[in-house]
Amino acid sequence: MSYLNKTTSHAVVLEEPLLFERSHEGAYGFGLPELDVPKINSEKYFGNYSRQKKARLPELSESEVVRHFTRLSTWNYAIDLGIYPLGSCTMKHNPRLNEEVARSADICELHPYDPIQWSQAHLQIMYELQEDLKEITGLKAVSLQPSAGAQGEFAGLLLISAYHRSKGKNRKTIITADTSHGTNPASAALAGFNIVQVQTGVDGYVTLESVQAVLNDDVAGMMLTNPNTLGLFEKNIEQIAKLLHEKDALLYIDGANMNAVLGISRPGDFGADVIHFNLHKTFTTPHGGGGPGSGPIAVSEKLVPFLPVPLIEKKNSEFVLNYNSPKSIGRVKAFYGNFGMFIRAWCYIKALGAHGLRQVSENAILNANYIKSQLKEVLNIPVKGDHLHEIIFNDLNQKENGLETSKLAKALIDYGMHPPTVYFPLCVKNALMVEPTETESIEELDRFINSVKEIIDNNDSSTIYPKRTFREKVDEAKAARELNLKFKFNE
Repeated sequence: MSYLNKTTSHAVVLEEPLLFERSHEGAYGFGLPELDVPKINSEKYFGNYSRQKKARLPELSESEVVRHFTRLSTWNYAIDLGIYPLGSCTMKHNPRLNEEVARSADICELHPYDPIQWSQAHLQIMYELQEDLKEITGLKAVSLQPSAGAQGEFAGLLLISAYHRSKGKNRKTIITADTSHGTNPASAALAGFNIVQVQTGVDGYVTLESVQAVLNDDVAGMMLTNPNTLGLFEKNIEQIAKLLHEKDALLYIDGANMNAVLGISRPGDFGADVIHFNLHKTFTTPHGGGGPGSGPIAVSEKLVPFLPVPLIEKKNSEFVLNYNSPKSIGRVKAFYGNFGMFIRAWCYIKALGAHGLRQVSENAILNANYIKSQLKEVLNIPVKGDHLHEIIFNDLNQKENGLETSKLAKALIDYGMHPPTVYFPLCVKNALMVEPTETESIEELDRFINSVKEIIDNNDSSTIYPKRTFREKVDEAKAARELNLKFKFNE
């Protein structure tokens, strides 16, 4: 019996037409009481804005609508169903206790415009979260406002720009590395900077020589991901920070991979000037699905005057909102940030404490290295390194057998697993990036490892994956060249 049959549950999967296709005239899902006020002539009040034709909406009963969306929900893959090994995205389990607290009426029903005297407990939570993030990073101050990692990057770059302008300088260059996340150069360009990219060495680390070669008086700062997208912890980062500071340039740390360094290293200790957090990656707030993000930033002392307002401060025994910051870059988010995300992150940090947070990172590193040890004989590891927080494979030793990266990723769908990140980072050809995180059990890691091995052992060059799903692999070239998003509604 194959590993697939022993570990994967199968169920009947029904085809699901669109609601418009299911629509039948006269059906309805709700009832309205009889009109007990005089009718009005809508054209008299609304003129040309009044609808001239019946709205083209599907007509269905309540049960048909409920069943439609319930069936669709069974098609979704989620972290609650199995491993989600997306490298650099840190998709891990969100403790349900955090959700319960965030949804409690006392916490979630206060409005931002309510008097500050009513908001003391909420401000206390935000203040304590700021203080915890300061301690975790070793930096001077924190702003919780940015609503996503990319916006945190953008806000951090605005701070860097404001810092140089305050000194009468108009520096326009940001250095990035080829192991950076794609948002780094995008955020820098959006903030008005020119981007210069340096290549990592053959060992996967940014070298001092590559930074020195492009460092000049126009460089405002450097954006560096640590650990980087090859899964490696940048060994030259303290020396790079010193090089930058000698030129009065600043070091920005992309904190997307912070899940791997909690309690182990602090960016402020090796010279970072600004870092953003992805609360959904590191502190178990919801990730993806269109929900609100949160990307707080922590900064060194030289950037504190430029932080977004208001600043949340504690004066005596009262928490206050301080808008008196003349050098501030201003608001970057309505009100004070996505408060529900703060609650979840605050709960997570308080529940684990310093020891528990360090254990999170140690277990994440352990899990990544376990997968590496079990698959290194069957998948190629293009960049060697120890103590990885994620592992980068590619298809070099499998491509001749007809099992290239995309095919292996899609085959994992048949095993009830979300594929890893593919073809990233761009500095590795045909990359397959795996990050197991700390919340996966040894049994789930083994299920992933054995599935990969079984796919390799049973590979047939003619097989197209996935083959057990109700949708076959799409013709990607045809879909790109003949894009058709039109749907004709039968009037």
